[in-house]
Amino acid sequence: MPEKKIRERARKDARQGKAPSTQAGEFVHEEIRHVRQGKHGARSAKQAIAIGLSKARRAGVKLPPPQEGTSAARTRTQAARDYKKGQKSPGRAASPRRSRAIRTALQREGKQSASRTALSRQAHAGAERRGPVSRRRAAQKAVRTKGHARLKSTARKAARTRAAGR
Repeated sequence: MPEKKIRERARKDARQGKAPSTQAGEFVHEEIRHVRQGKHGARSAKQAIAIGLSKARRAGVKLPPPQEGTSAARTRTQAARDYKKGQKSPGRAASPRRSRAIRTALQREGKQSASRTALSRQAHAGAERRGPVSRRRAAQKAVRTKGHARLKSTARKAARTRAAGR
């Protein structure tokens, strides 16, 4: 169950007219924080993100399931189920036994999936899949929306990263 603060933050994003993916980002951040705090683990950064997206859909964020060809059929089915559940009025809570089983299974997983390196690797792989045009558009949007100070610090960081790679 997502924290009340997170649900309110996502609702605020919705009122401001922000995209569903931005609203869902609040839940993903929460999940990453949980893994880092040691509340539970995740097998990979991708799993931690998936848990956050699932919670967002179940909380009523209008984030549609992925399109065909972008993810596995099982993932799409589950996402559709989560979305449908989030659009209905809240029903019963999961049984304590089920909740406990999920929690203990996740506690057995590692905590490194939420490390800076793991998340960076995941973001890089995602950007690579989207292609150069998409990356260019994202960079142009960053220029428009980040503001001068943030842009300077980001450019400095990129330069350091490039230098380290050589």
